Amino acid sequence: MTQAAEICEVQIAQTQNNLATATTSDLNIIYTDKAPVPLGTYSQGVKVGNMIFLAAQTPVVPGTNDIAEGGFEGQVRQTFSNLKTMAKACGGTLADVVQVTVYITDISKFATMNTIMAEYFTQPYPARTTVGAAQLARNTMVAIDAIMVTRG
Repeated sequence: MTQAAEICEVQIAQTQNNLATATTSDLNIIYTDKAPVPLGTYSQGVKVGNMIFLAAQTPVVPGTNDIAEGGFEGQVRQTFSNLKTMAKACGGTLADVVQVTVYITDISKFATMNTIMAEYFTQPYPARTTVGAAQLARNTMVAIDAIMVTRG
């Protein structure tokens, strides 16, 4: 087993332990007014141990509550920008993101989304799932949620 695989195995075991032993007093709710305000009964982010679960970001422009202009590309850029803002609010960066789920209403625009994502993330990239969605909140074209792991 390589050293990287051993480190990964240890981190997985620590994460499983953190989640298995977490209580509501271990939960820290993340909120920032620099990202879009939640539209419903959910938190922008929840921290448990060294893991942070970020609610799906959408292409809403913080402060105005308007949907980003620029069609699909503009919406994807705004959504990744909002995700970056949330990572910063958690004391991290997009480099701390280990998993993202991207929901897009037009799966034929996958390559465009992939190209824009590369503007925000560097290698090693997080794990990613891309889902073709029939419809998203406020008739937007993209939503992205993420899981972060903080160091230390």
